[in-house]
Amino acid sequence: MESTRLALREAMAQGERAAELARLLAEAEARAAEAEGATAELQGLQERLSEAEERLQAAQAAEEKLRRDLAEQRYQAEVAKWKLSSVQVARWSRLGDAIRTGKSNPVRLARGLRGAAKPAKRPAAPKRQPVQQKAAGKPVPGASFQATTSTRTVGGKSVKLKPYRVPTGPNTRPHLTVAVVAEPHAEALLRYEWRQTTGFTPRDFARVLAAEVPHLLLVESVTTGPWAQELAEPGEGLHALLSWCAERGIRTVFWHTGGEVAAFAPAAALFEHIVTAQPKSVGAWGAALAAREPEPGRRSPSLGLLPFAVQPRVHNPLPLAGDRFDRVLTLDELLPEHLSYPDVLTSYRWPKAVDCPPGTEAWRMAELAACGTPIVASRAAQAAQPAEPLPLGVAPDTGADARRAHAALRQAYASGTMTHKVDDLLDAVGLPSARATLNISVIMIDRGDLDHTLAQVAPQKGVVQLVLLSDAEDAAKRARETMSAKVEVVVRPIDPELTTGTMLNRALDLCQGDLVAIMDAQDLYGEHYLADLTRAFLFTTADIVGKAAYHAHLRDVAATVLRQPSAEYAYLPEVAGATLLARRAVLRGIGFADVSEGWDEVLMRQCRADGVKVFSADRFGYVRLRDRDRWLLGSAQLVAYGPPEPHALA
Repeated sequence: MESTRLALREAMAQGERAAELARLLAEAEARAAEAEGATAELQGLQERLSEAEERLQAAQAAEEKLRRDLAEQRYQAEVAKWKLSSVQVARWSRLGDAIRTGKSNPVRLARGLRGAAKPAKRPAAPKRQPVQQKAAGKPVPGASFQATTSTRTVGGKSVKLKPYRVPTGPNTRPHLTVAVVAEPHAEALLRYEWRQTTGFTPRDFARVLAAEVPHLLLVESVTTGPWAQELAEPGEGLHALLSWCAERGIRTVFWHTGGEVAAFAPAAALFEHIVTAQPKSVGAWGAALAAREPEPGRRSPSLGLLPFAVQPRVHNPLPLAGDRFDRVLTLDELLPEHLSYPDVLTSYRWPKAVDCPPGTEAWRMAELAACGTPIVASRAAQAAQPAEPLPLGVAPDTGADARRAHAALRQAYASGTMTHKVDDLLDAVGLPSARATLNISVIMIDRGDLDHTLAQVAPQKGVVQLVLLSDAEDAAKRARETMSAKVEVVVRPIDPELTTGTMLNRALDLCQGDLVAIMDAQDLYGEHYLADLTRAFLFTTADIVGKAAYHAHLRDVAATVLRQPSAEYAYLPEVAGATLLARRAVLRGIGFADVSEGWDEVLMRQCRADGVKVFSADRFGYVRLRDRDRWLLGSAQLVAYGPPEPHALA
C-alpha cells in the first residue's frame, strides 16, 4: 500500500509538472505569434519608411532645382536691370531726356544739356551668386549669444573655467524699438540700450519688422551674414529695406566700425545718417560724401561719431566662479582668434593680469579695465626698467594692483559708457533719449563735528539732496554754503527722545532722489564713494548696494585693517549700514526698526525675509573710524600701521 501511495503521489507531481510545461509552452507559442506579427508590422513600417525617404529625397531634389531656378531668375532680373541702367546712363539717352523735358524751358534745357554732357559712371555688371542653402534649423532665442567654450590653452596646457553668463534684459530705454544689423561685438554693446530686433534678412525683413515696427534702423558695416553682400554692392534687398523705412518715417543710420571707407560709401550714402566708430575716418567720410551727388529728392547724409564704449551689462567686475588664473597673460594668449564675443567676455575676467602691447585699441583696454582685470605694462618695458629695492623693514604693497585696477575701472566708465554714446546718437537723429536716472538723496546725522560731516558728502557726485539732522545753530547756512547750488539742503534738528531708526524713517520721508544713501558722519568717505556704489546698479539686479568688504582704522593702535576682503562684487546677506545705498521705493517699503543700536542688522534681516537682493561692491572709498575695536582688530586682516587713506581711498 505504501508503494502504491508513493507511486500515486509521484504521478500527481509529474502531472502538475506536465501541466506547467504545457502552460509555459502555450505562452511561448503566443509570444512567438506576437513576435511574428510584430516582425511583419516592422517590415511594413520599414517599407513605408523607405517610400517616405524616397519621396523626401525627390522633394529635396525638386526644392534644390527650384532654388537653382530662382537664383537664375534673380540673376537674369539683375542683368535686365543692369542693361536698363546702362542704357539710362548713356550720354545719348540723357541728351534725349534733357531735350524732351526742357523743350518748353530754355533754362532747364541748357541745364539738362550741361548735365548730360558730363561723363557718367556705368553700373557694374551683376555677378552670379551661389545658390542659397536651406538653413539647418532655427536657433534657440538667446542661445547663440552665450559663452560656449569652457577651456583655454596656455603653454600647451588646457585650463577649464566656468563661462560667463551673458545677462538678459532689462534694457535702458524700453520705449524705443530699434532694428539692428550688427556683428556680435556691436550687438553686445547695443542690445541693452533699447528693444532690439535682429536676425532679419533681405528676404524676410518686411515680415519680421512688421511685427513691431521700429523707430530706428541701425546697420553696421558688417562683412559676414546675409547683409554683407548688400552693403558691399547695394542691391535690391538694401534698397527695399530703406524704402520700407522711408514709407514709415523710420530713421536710418549706417555705422562704420571697420573696413575701408570707399568700400562702404555707396551703401552708406543711401542712409539718412552716417556715424563712425573711428575718429580718424571722419575726414575720409567727408571726402567720400562730398564726391558723391545725392540721388534726386534725397539730401546728403549727416556725419557723426559713435565710438565703441563700455557696456555696463557685460563689461563689469562681476567675477567668474573660482579664483583668477594666477598668471599674467599676453593679449594673444588671452584672446585667440577662434573665440566668439561671448567667450571673449569670459576671457576678460579670467587672468591675474593682461600684458597689452603698444597699439592695443583703446576700446579693448577699456573693456578689460571695466571687467576689473589689471593691465600691466609690456614685458619688454618692464625688463628695460629695473625695479628699485624696497627699504629695509618695508613689505611690498600687495593691494597696489587692486587699487590700480579699481582706478582703471573707474576711468573706463568715466570716459563714457555706451549708454552715453547712444544718448548722443538719438539726439542727433531726432529721437528721444530719455531714460531712468540714478539721482541720490543723502541722509546724515551730525555727530557734533559739522565740518567733518559736510566734508564727507560735499565732494560726492550725483547727489541732488542732502537731508541733514543736526543740532548746530547755523547748520542750514553752513550746509548750503558747502554744498553745490544744485543740491537741495533739508536740515532738521536731532530729537534726543527718538531712536536712530525713527529719525532715519522721518528723514527718509523727506527724500526725493531715486536712490537713498545712509552715511555715518563719524566715518571717512572718498570723493568717488557714491559714484562707485551707484555704478553697481548698472550691472546688477540688486535693490540695495553697500560694502561687506571695507577698511577700518583703529586710532588707539594706529592700525588700518581690511574686513572680509573676499566679499567684493557678490550678492550677500548683509552689508555695513554706513555704506547703504538703496532704491528709495524699496527702502520705504521696508523701513527702519525703532532701535538705535543694530538698526542695520535688523534691516538686513528684513531684506532676507522679504527676498530683497543685497549686493556688496568693492572695498575702496570708505573707512570705518573707531578709537578702539578689539573684535574688529582680531577678525580683520592687518593692512598697515599708519593712516588709511593710501590704502582705502583709491
